[in-house]
Amino acid sequence: MTNQRQHPRTPMKAQIRIWHAAFGDILAHTRDLSDGGVFVEHPLMGELNNGDEVTGQVQGMPFEAPVLRMQVQRAVPGVGAGMAFLEEA
Repeated sequence: MTNQRQHPRTPMKAQIRIWHAAFGDILAHTRDLSDGGVFVEHPLMGELNNGDEVTGQVQGMPFEAPVLRMQVQRAVPGVGAGMAFLEEA
């Protein structure tokens, strides 16, 4: 399998609130971040399907972080999911 990433990943641990119709609202943690997306660690995230969309917002910032739409690119059962940031229309 070849690496198809367009952006380098940086390890980053932050709390993130995720919303999805399948599980509602959860608090999870990021594992790494790039200009194109983020890996979110939480067992429920690993149950999503590629292409599913979620909404997320980083928590604990000194200001209110933006709410972002993201799409599952890779789900890892029991671990989490790699998410791509979606452009706002």
